[in-house]
Amino acid sequence: MEGEVEIKVSAETFHDVFSCRPHHISNMSPAKIQNVDLHEGDWGKPGTVITWSYVHDGVAKIAKEVIEAIDDAKLSTTFKVIGGDITTEFKECKIIMQATPKERAAAWLTGL
Repeated sequence: MEGEVEIKVSAETFHDVFSCRPHHISNMSPAKIQNVDLHEGDWGKPGTVITWSYVHDGVAKIAKEVIEAIDDAKLSTTFKVIGGDITTEFKECKIIMQATPKERAAAWLTGL
C-alpha cells in the first residue's frame, strides 16, 4: 500500500523527525500518538528498537519496531514491525517513510 500526503514542513524536517526524533511526534499529534519509547540502541541509528503507543479507531494500541535503514539522500526511513497489535493482523509489516520536496515532486510529475 502506498499513500501521499502534503505536509506543512520541509521534507528535510519531516525526515529528521521520523529518522532521528520520533519521540517528538507525540507532541505534534497527541490525539493519535501518545508516546514513542526507546528500547534498544540510539535515536537516529539503524538497529534501534522503539515502541509506539497510539490510538486507532478509538482503541489504544502499540507497535514495536526496529529502524532498518535511514537514507538521508532519499529522505527515507524504513521501519520493520517486530511486535504489538499490528502483528495480530499481519505476518510481516514494513513501513517506509519518505519525504519528497515539492520541487522534486513537481519536476517528477511534469516528466510523466
